[in-house]
Amino acid sequence: MWTENRLTSRLGLQYPLIQGPLGGLSSQRLTAAVSNYGGLGSFGAHGLKPEAIRKVIREIKDLAPKPFAMNLWVSMEDEGALASTEQAFDRSLAPLAKHIESVGGSKPSYRPYEPIRFEDQVQVLLDEGIPAFSFIYGIPSKQILDEFRRKGIVLIGTATTVDEAIALEQAGVDAIAASGFEAGGHRGSFLQPSEDSLTGTMALVPQVVDTVKLPVVAAGGIGDARGIVAALALGAEGVQMGTAFLACEESGANTLHRNALLNGQAKHTALTRGFTGRLARGIKNRLLDELNQKDIEVLPYPLQRALVRHLSIPAEKAGRPELLPLWAGQSANLSRCTNVRVLLDTLVKQISEIGGAVQSWSTHRRLVLAQKR
Repeated sequence: MWTENRLTSRLGLQYPLIQGPLGGLSSQRLTAAVSNYGGLGSFGAHGLKPEAIRKVIREIKDLAPKPFAMNLWVSMEDEGALASTEQAFDRSLAPLAKHIESVGGSKPSYRPYEPIRFEDQVQVLLDEGIPAFSFIYGIPSKQILDEFRRKGIVLIGTATTVDEAIALEQAGVDAIAASGFEAGGHRGSFLQPSEDSLTGTMALVPQVVDTVKLPVVAAGGIGDARGIVAALALGAEGVQMGTAFLACEESGANTLHRNALLNGQAKHTALTRGFTGRLARGIKNRLLDELNQKDIEVLPYPLQRALVRHLSIPAEKAGRPELLPLWAGQSANLSRCTNVRVLLDTLVKQISEIGGAVQSWSTHRRLVLAQKR
């Protein structure tokens, strides 16, 4: 049975389906809907201050008595963020200024970076006793991981390479999300630069499965039941999907973003540092192309992310999707459903159908080979 394995047992799930945390496009409603269905809803809280995270957790608990995961970034800023100057801000603002003006936005002024401490975010998760903690961009300290284990909180680390998976296993996590470069949003690499860690999901998953003893979750470029069955056939015990859920009305994506995913505008995606300062995948549009030009100066994360928001907020109000960061994975054009329950119903039904067909074919193939011998 595809629904019964170490991951579903450890997390208390009905289905080994995980909703990607979606960063700033998470919503309590989406997280709760996936968890209540029997999968694992996730909420990306890396950009939130501790008290805002506490509020989110309590709202999700009110909506869902089932297990859910909170996701954080271990690495909160890039080298140079604290030392970045007003001159650098002005240079990075220059290519955006004309667009900000065209959509009726206000030209932003330079402000020194005020960091949010990862340790403070973590303390809220521990205080609130969440069911699962997933993380990217590194590995928390042994002391932090020990605290989560002491409270019985399931730990899910993200690896973009086999070496990262090995490091996570050695750190004592409970499961590993093997994230291929097809995934939408940010590349969570932490041992090597992101540009040097671009292994595809279908190549990464079996290598991680063969290397570690932990349950592996396949993530990146999986947009329908066919991709899920393929990932399970490669040895994954769970599948994480982000873009497919992003297209649902329950997500935190705006209407322009969801329309782009559903109306054929997501045929081409590309990697860029221009949206946030860290390598990430989104729909190829005018903004992405302009920010990928060689002469564009990009601020360190999260300064570039904050700068681009001065354009994206008024651009959304003005109905200008070509000037928005539209996060999406390479499977975005497979997005069909606008409702979480409909999406999950469809996936579960089709997985069973495809899985049965694959099993029948495999049995037939074994019989044919046996006769030949």
